[in-house]
Amino acid sequence: MGEFARLEVEDGIGTIRLDRPKMNALDAQMQTEIAEAAREADQRDDIAAVVVYGGERVFAAGADVKQMAEMSFQDMSRHAQSLQDFTRSLAAVGKPTISAITGFALGGGCEIALATDVRFCADDAKLGQPEILLGIIPGAGGTQRLTRLVGPSRAKEIMYTGRFVDATEALAIGLVDQVHPAAEVYDRAVEWAKQFVGGPSLALRALKSAVDRGLEVDLQTGLDIERVEFASLFATDDQTTGMRSFVENGPGKATFDGR
Repeated sequence: MGEFARLEVEDGIGTIRLDRPKMNALDAQMQTEIAEAAREADQRDDIAAVVVYGGERVFAAGADVKQMAEMSFQDMSRHAQSLQDFTRSLAAVGKPTISAITGFALGGGCEIALATDVRFCADDAKLGQPEILLGIIPGAGGTQRLTRLVGPSRAKEIMYTGRFVDATEALAIGLVDQVHPAAEVYDRAVEWAKQFVGGPSLALRALKSAVDRGLEVDLQTGLDIERVEFASLFATDDQTTGMRSFVENGPGKATFDGR
């Protein structure tokens, strides 16, 4: 159990809770704890989907600037790999993941949200990559994941200016997927995640792998990845169960055991 980031499990849903007062500033310890929580969530059979949540007031306001301000080039060269490790670990969770965003998701906080599959945010939330205002650039995946999500021109404009993106614009450009009243964001995220409890976990993992790996390669290679993932599922009990249930009872009635 981490001091600033912990994994909480209830009814098949894992919540990675960010909890470093006052603004969930992402110091080195918190980054490590997020990576550890993500890896644990990926491995646990009692977790079907993962919600990332920073609390009622703020998601995460970015890296701990006071800590980084004292770092030299040599210091950051050593730290840069671990700086990306916590978002890599979150993106690598082979289950559906969703960020429940309240308040600010800035800098590293926005990069955490970008590393999940889906993002729900509060109607008063603000997202952004304001690193340019500090004379640096995003270093935990923002330059790559934001660009893939909203397109290069829009991503550059957001990062060049360092401006904050409000919930209305974030929804319009595809930076978030749903907007809700702040008091409802976490519950709505959990509701979305619960649909995967008892679902075909191996197929969900294969689907996520095919999409994410396919984004990194050319179309033909992506199709090859899809073909291998697709065929591999015919070695699972879930495929047998799902198809037999469809033939006998119609769609949507199968009960899967994740094997």
